[in-house]
Amino acid sequence: MCDYNEYKDKIIKIRRYLHQYPEPSFKEYETAQYIREHLNQLEHCEVIELTDTGTVAVFNKGGKKKIGLRADIDALPVQEERTDIDFVSERDGLMHACGHDGHTALLLGAAFYFNDHIDELDNEIHCIFQHAEELIPGGARELVETGYFKDFDFIYGHHLWATLPLGHIDIKEGPASANSDIYTITIQGKGGHASQPHRSIDPVVIGSQFVTQLQTLVSRRLDPFDPVVVSNTVFQAGTTGAENVIPDKVLLAGSVRTTTEANRQFVKKNIEKLLEHLTLANDASYTIDYTIGYDAVYNDSEHTQFIMNIAKRDYDNIVTEPPMLGGEDFSAYNKVAPCVYIFIGTGSEDFDYPHHHPKFGLNEDGFSIGFEMFVKVAKEYK
Repeated sequence: MCDYNEYKDKIIKIRRYLHQYPEPSFKEYETAQYIREHLNQLEHCEVIELTDTGTVAVFNKGGKKKIGLRADIDALPVQEERTDIDFVSERDGLMHACGHDGHTALLLGAAFYFNDHIDELDNEIHCIFQHAEELIPGGARELVETGYFKDFDFIYGHHLWATLPLGHIDIKEGPASANSDIYTITIQGKGGHASQPHRSIDPVVIGSQFVTQLQTLVSRRLDPFDPVVVSNTVFQAGTTGAENVIPDKVLLAGSVRTTTEANRQFVKKNIEKLLEHLTLANDASYTIDYTIGYDAVYNDSEHTQFIMNIAKRDYDNIVTEPPMLGGEDFSAYNKVAPCVYIFIGTGSEDFDYPHHHPKFGLNEDGFSIGFEMFVKVAKEYK
């Protein structure tokens, strides 16, 4: 039906180029230009620049159904530590540490296919090269707010997944990722001499109580079969060299992951209640900046079955894993069209570092499924 080998060399060349020249969220100017240059060479492609760095390539305009195929294009503020490849990032402090270089290359490969096989397309195909997946509020929200996708019939996306074995495909109905929120807290105490804590209000003790009691929100107050993760990842207080000083304040920050709106609101409410209780009991005060981030990606039931039917027909090793508790701004498309988002395994012995790790890598042997799924979804949707 679609010969990946015909496009393989070009896809891998593009992926490696993008890997060498990563750009951060909302600043993917060279990446967007590179994508547009390739698309503008295609005879049957209409290129639409929705934002400075968000691009849509349209094939077979006026076709039966409007189908969106999405790839994210941004990199991460990570210093690459790989030494086993000759296309290591040339941008200090930036790296494609999540696989977006692969996603972009595969969707460009699919665009080449659509251009070469335009007479075989019944549907109107929109290849969405989306910026800023990695940074709240996310590029998907910005693209959706343009109104461009309001009459789409279906939007599909997938993630190359290094912690899933090579050749496996993870497809699930309902939540595919988590609500992803963050908080930053300042607890204001009263500094003083370490030898006279009774004359101070020690914010370190209050902050420590907060971090400890925070864990009981999940372990003692929520259903263990309904996944919630609360991780306080920042605790800053005091100064090295001033060990005899009780600091005036502490800074706390962390991440909250939930798969239901009820649990999302429960955690937010109870973090604030816990802070209020602890500071009131100790004559301290607090401020909190609680950011509601990406919503959970929700896979539409009927369209998930459509994707499942294709995958089971053509591939082995179809699995249904629990929802991925990372954030994914693909969820913004849920507000305007039925959506499905799946995970395609690229993991193997030589590619076992997790996403966002400085030694993260993609096994390019897993690219064929990603290419083929883009093409099959576009051609077979009815």
